[in-house]
Parts: sequence; C-alpha cells; structure tokens
Amino acid sequence: MTEKMTLAVIYGSARQGRFCDTVANWLIREISDSAVFNLTVIDPARLRASRGVGAAVNPGEWLERKVAEADAFLVVTPEYNHGYPAALKELIDSVYEPWHAKPVAFVSYGGASGGIRAVEQLRQVFGELHAVTLRDGVQFPKAWSKFDAAGNLYKPEEFRAPLFLMMDRLIWWARTLKQARKSTPYNEVAA
Repeated sequence: MTEKMTLAVIYGSARQGRFCDTVANWLIREISDSAVFNLTVIDPARLRASRGVGAAVNPGEWLERKVAEADAFLVVTPEYNHGYPAALKELIDSVYEPWHAKPVAFVSYGGASGGIRAVEQLRQVFGELHAVTLRDGVQFPKAWSKFDAAGNLYKPEEFRAPLFLMMDRLIWWARTLKQARKSTPYNEVAA
C-alpha cells in the first residue's frame, strides 16, 4: 500500500461571519475519505487568534511546519473587491521555501465571477513561490444561492465532476512532485 500524502486545505478568509466555512466544510466532506491524502487545515482566523499574549504555539513556526509537511494545497478563497483577501496574502507570504515544487489547486467563490479574479491573482503569487498551480478548479458563482442554511449544496452533482477532475490532477501533480523532490531537492536544482 502506498503511503498517504498530506493535503493542506487553506481557508482564504479570516472575516467574522465568513462564508468560507460553508464552502470549506463542503469540500472537506467531499474529500475526507481520500485513500491518497490525509487532510490538514490551515486557517488564518485561527492563526490570528493564536497570536495572543502567552500563546503556547508560535504561529509563524506552526505555519512553516504545516506548509513544509504538506505535499499539496487546496486553497478555498473568496473574491473580495476583485481580489483575494489580505489574510490569505499574509499567510502565503509568511513562508517561502516550503511552498517550492508543490501543487496548488483552488476552490473559489464570490458573486457573478465565482472568485476567478482572485484565483488568477493567486496563480501569479504562487508562481513566484515556485509552486505549481492547477488549471482545473471549482468555482461557486453567487455562492450564497448554491447552499442551504445547513451548508448543503442544492445541486451537488453540478460541482462533483469539476471537483473530482481537479482532485485527480492534484493527485498526479502531488505524486510527481513529491517523487521529484525526493530525487533531487528543489533548492539544489539551480545551486
């Protein structure tokens, strides 16, 4: 049996009352039985809360370790004012080398665009971090109209096909890049 890889689900919003929890909870329910990945969550709202006086865990060290341990990333991002949230930018920019040579996929949501403008900007950011972004993703235009009050999709079948395609490609990239990192550490390629 092949050893499971680690998939980090990154919440893109830290706003109070955020809709990110609804989308991320749906995503986690859909992929939690993965035979390929163990899931871990990276949430900027939890990182902010852990910065208090006397915090037992250094949030910067925790984040660096979580990103380093992950073999792949799934970013759940809203689109705020035609872009991605500042909390997500802060989270991404807090770490550098652990992002290298790892795949990143996106589940986005928002108004009419479904968050695609935020994703296009994030592709540039992750490219600068030597991460590989996937073309395939899941978008929720007018996301608030897609879920009921309990967080269930009204028409789940519409979103499962793009989700499963994205996951199949994410698995391929995660396996391929993990093997490549083992074969030749990425920081040694241009050393």
